[in-house]
Amino acid sequence: MEFSPSTHSILSVYLAGEIHSNWRDEIVEQSLARGLNIAFYTPEPIHEASDECGAVILGAEEKDFWKDHKSAKINAMRIRTGIERSDIVIVKFGEKYRQWNAAFDAGYASALNKKLIVIHPAEFNHALKEVDAAALAVCDENAQAVDILEYILR
Repeated sequence: MEFSPSTHSILSVYLAGEIHSNWRDEIVEQSLARGLNIAFYTPEPIHEASDECGAVILGAEEKDFWKDHKSAKINAMRIRTGIERSDIVIVKFGEKYRQWNAAFDAGYASALNKKLIVIHPAEFNHALKEVDAAALAVCDENAQAVDILEYILR
C-alpha cells in the first residue's frame, strides 16, 4: 500500500525575522495561492505597536529602558508562544539593520528542536554560518521556502 499524505494536512509555521519588508505577506499569499493548509504565527507586525505594547498595556515609564523592558517581555511571550506552537520556524534575515532578534529567534527555535528554514542573501553566508548550520534548509528567496512547505505537505 502506498501512503500519500493529504493536502488537507495542517502545518503550523512561525515567521520570524526582519520587519522592514513585506516578506511575511509574500510567504502567506504564495502558500494560499498554492492551496497549502498552513497556520501562520508571527510577531507583532506593526513596529510601533511592538515597541509600545508595554506602555499601552502596563502604563507609561519615565525612562526608555523600562518602557523597552516591559515591551520586550510582552513580545517575548507572543514570540515564544508562536515558536512553541509551530512545526517549522522560518527566519528571514533582510538586508537592512542588524537583526539580533532574528538570530535570537533562530537560536530559541533550534534549542526547542524545531525544524528551521533560514532565508537570507548569499552575501550573509559567512556571517550567518552558525545559524545556517542549525537550519534544515537555507534559502535565498521567499519562494524557495514556500516550495519546501509545499513539498512537505504534498
